[in-house]
Amino acid sequence: MAAEGANQLTAVVTLLTAAVIAVPLFKRLGLGSVLGYLVAGLAIGPFGLGLFSDSESIIHIAEFGVVMFLFIIGLEMKPSHIWGLRKHIFCVGAFQILIVGSAVVSLGILAGFAWEVAFIAGAGFTLTSTAIVMQELSDRGDMTSQRSQKIVSILLFEDLMIVPLLAFVAFLSPYHISSNEPVWMTLGIAGLSIALLVVAGIWLLNPLFKILAKAKTREVMTAAALLVVLGSALLMELGGLSMAMGAFLAGVLLSESSFRHQLEADVEPFRGLLLGLFFLSVGMSLDLSVVFDNWALVLLGVPVFMFTKSFCVYIVARLTKNNHAIAVDRAFIMCQGGEFGFVLFSTASMQGLIDENMQASMTAIVVLSMALTPLCLAAYKKYVIPRVARVATEPEADHIDAQHPTIIIGLGRFGQIVNHLLMMTGYHPTVIDKNAALVAGMKKRGIKSYYGDASRPELLRAAGIADAELLIVAIDDKKQALQIVELARKLNPQLKIIARAYDRLHVFDLYKVGADIQVRETFDSALRTGKKALEVMGMDKEVVDEVGRAYFYNDRHSVKLMAEVYNPNIDQFKNDAFLKIALENDQEAMLEIQQIINKEH
Repeated sequence: MAAEGANQLTAVVTLLTAAVIAVPLFKRLGLGSVLGYLVAGLAIGPFGLGLFSDSESIIHIAEFGVVMFLFIIGLEMKPSHIWGLRKHIFCVGAFQILIVGSAVVSLGILAGFAWEVAFIAGAGFTLTSTAIVMQELSDRGDMTSQRSQKIVSILLFEDLMIVPLLAFVAFLSPYHISSNEPVWMTLGIAGLSIALLVVAGIWLLNPLFKILAKAKTREVMTAAALLVVLGSALLMELGGLSMAMGAFLAGVLLSESSFRHQLEADVEPFRGLLLGLFFLSVGMSLDLSVVFDNWALVLLGVPVFMFTKSFCVYIVARLTKNNHAIAVDRAFIMCQGGEFGFVLFSTASMQGLIDENMQASMTAIVVLSMALTPLCLAAYKKYVIPRVARVATEPEADHIDAQHPTIIIGLGRFGQIVNHLLMMTGYHPTVIDKNAALVAGMKKRGIKSYYGDASRPELLRAAGIADAELLIVAIDDKKQALQIVELARKLNPQLKIIARAYDRLHVFDLYKVGADIQVRETFDSALRTGKKALEVMGMDKEVVDEVGRAYFYNDRHSVKLMAEVYNPNIDQFKNDAFLKIALENDQEAMLEIQQIINKEH
């Protein structure tokens, strides 16, 4: 017993050591973490150093990493959003599978394989690796963009194809194994499992978490989160569907729950570890002896398959009205085979459709395509992106999946402070910025924000401007700030608007277009500097504070009066009414401040 426990501990230590060494090294080389995991798995697997002999059992456990990844993705996608993507899920997803599958099957038949074998290969190669694609989108911090959501939609449809593909493989079997369950019953069981999960998600999960939250025991909430993920995955597997699909549906059903952020935080650590283990196990499953014995088939099959799939994915993207840059991006990211191919090839072998040698060769091609994907993406980012003539020079705006009473436009040095203050006091504003790199970086820091141009009315509508209570415009672009305030005021006349102003003249412009409160970006810091200067020169701090308050309120009063007579078509130094108010206010402020100073002497 002790020896068995020591062996298990040795296995865990070996896996962790391989990951800790390989992943940082490959990321340092710019090749990404996925390839690091795959190479590490190959090195310690049965076809490398032989430290592990049973890669299949490890990959079965590691699949839960993909399951948890899909659960977290589901938490970010509300049912209304899924419904909005229905055309892309069923139409574009089906179109891509049809085009890619037809092309790969045709190549197999032209290469001399029986059509049944070509179909098995085509089906396995057509379906994409959810794990690799999701990891890449996550690394980019690009999960909420429309471009990424469309890719996720296609992956969802591919998961739905598992049941009919397995059923068709059984139908093609030469063994003609009789089954007590007709096809309609198989599909009915799958539909029933989905229905049960939906019912549980709507009527049971939220009450369950409310009861557990009252216990105020963190580990019980974590256990409940894992129970939901694994239980939904088990229900889908019993219904003949993919475990990842079950976890995704559970996430979607909980996306509007008040416990959503807690669930995401509880599941995230397990997701990262298990997903890394999944890639390790995929690397272990690459049988080098099969590659050497069938080197011509494998080495020719990998590039032909990857090029064919990429080309077809590009064509589908272009035919469905995506620009060249997005189509190229999708072609590179979806160029590999998927983990479902392993299941399909194994089932086809058991059904007598392909022999063990063909199964091993097909599996090797899929594994190699998964291993080469990070290299292709690295080359794409370094050499292709700079040369791609982007039809849309900016990426698509993110899909805004949550609306709040407060909206902040701008997440720079000014907006960050405002957002932090609101979040720390329990508010969760909808934050929008048009710096894609900044938004991606903030997402990695855990600050949820959306990429987009807030001067576009459709984006403000998507953010919920019609029902919002407060808009904070924190950007440093004077012209665009005016456009956003003016547009927001038209879309919601009752909205309260606080706007960052560049200077006093910008305050007047913002006042004219409808901002309720205008905050000059340097006024408070300049006032603090002046107060510090008075203290350094020997004035008592209490006197300085009273002088500062007097200056502040006098200035604010003068700005309000000057805004009413301000005319942008007249130079500020030639506007007599404007100058009169300024001079009178300066005299009043000086008199009040002198009284404060004299009072203290």
